[in-house]
Amino acid sequence: MDDDKPITEQAMETITTAVEATKDAAVTAAKKVRKAAKKVAKKVAPKKASKKKAKKATKKASKKSAKKASKKAAKKSSKKAAKKAAKKATGKSAKKAAKSKKKAKR
Repeated sequence: MDDDKPITEQAMETITTAVEATKDAAVTAAKKVRKAAKKVAKKVAPKKASKKKAKKATKKASKKSAKKASKKAAKKSSKKAAKKAAKKATGKSAKKAAKSKKKAKR
């Protein structure tokens, strides 16, 4: 910052540049969001498609996402179950080993 300018003027300049930068960032973000929304709209229902086709397309998309979600959930639960089973098995084998050691000592 310049020592020649008064503090208030320096502060105002800083604030102004910050405001401009924030404004530019907001504008670019809004543009990106708008562009992404347009892409999604095109994918789901093309412009020339009838209402029936649009409905069918959205239904298909929702079915696809539901299928994906259920697949993911099943995968997760099976992983969890396998982990639990492995944990139980190791615990049981350790207990059996301890029992056999006791029998061997007798």
